Amino acid sequence: MENCRYLQVVTKGNPLRDRQSTNIKPETMTADIKELLQKEAQAVLDIPVTDAYEKAVALIVEHVHRRKGKLVTSGMGKAGQIAMNIATTFCSTGIPSVFLHPSEAQHGDLGILQENDLLLLISNSGKTREIVELTQLAHNLDPTLKSIVITGNPDSPLALQADVCLATGHPDEVCALGMTPTTSTTVMTVIGDILVVETMKQTGFTIEDYSKRHHGGYLGEKSRSLLCEK
Repeated sequence: MENCRYLQVVTKGNPLRDRQSTNIKPETMTADIKELLQKEAQAVLDIPVTDAYEKAVALIVEHVHRRKGKLVTSGMGKAGQIAMNIATTFCSTGIPSVFLHPSEAQHGDLGILQENDLLLLISNSGKTREIVELTQLAHNLDPTLKSIVITGNPDSPLALQADVCLATGHPDEVCALGMTPTTSTTVMTVIGDILVVETMKQTGFTIEDYSKRHHGGYLGEKSRSLLCEK
C-alpha cells in the first residue's frame, strides 16, 4: 500500500504526463524533431576516433578472416539488439559472426566459443553484470580469447579487461527522460558500421562475394545485376 500511495503522489502533477496530454502544435514538433536530429548527428561526429579502430579491425581480420574463427557478439537489452545487428551485417560481408545472449551463455550456449574466435561486447555502462560475467566465463573456457568492447565508459571493468576498447563518447540520451537508450544506441550502431566497412576494405570483399551471400530480395537482384555489368 505504501508503494501505491507513493506512485499516486508521483503521478499527480507529473509534468511528462501533463505534457503528453496537451496538444502540441505541428510547427513545435517539427522544431523539436530537428533539434533531436541535430543532437544525434553531433553525437556521431563526437565519436572518439583513435588507433583503436585499426587494432580492432586487425583483430577481426586475423582471427576470423585468416585463422577461420568467428566473431561472437554480445550485449544485454538494447545493446544486445545492436550486437545482433552487427553480427548479421558482418555475416553478409564475409565475416562469419554469431550473437551470443549473455544469459543463455550461462546455461550452455557458452559452448559455441571455439579456438580463434573473437568477442565483440557492447555495454554503454561497461558494468552490465551479465556481460562482465560472460567475459569471465569465456576466459575460464579459453584464456587466449581476445575481446573488443564498445562502451560509453572506457574506465569501466569491461573496458579495462578488453584487448581493444572503442569509446562511444558517452553522449546524453535524447530521450525526454534522459534514460531510454537512444543516442547511445545510435553511436553504437555507427561504430559497428565502421568496423564492418573497414574490415571489408582489408579483406578485399567484392560484389561477387556479396552476391553469393544474397540470393533473395532486392539486394540479391541488385548485386547480381551489378555483377553482370562488370
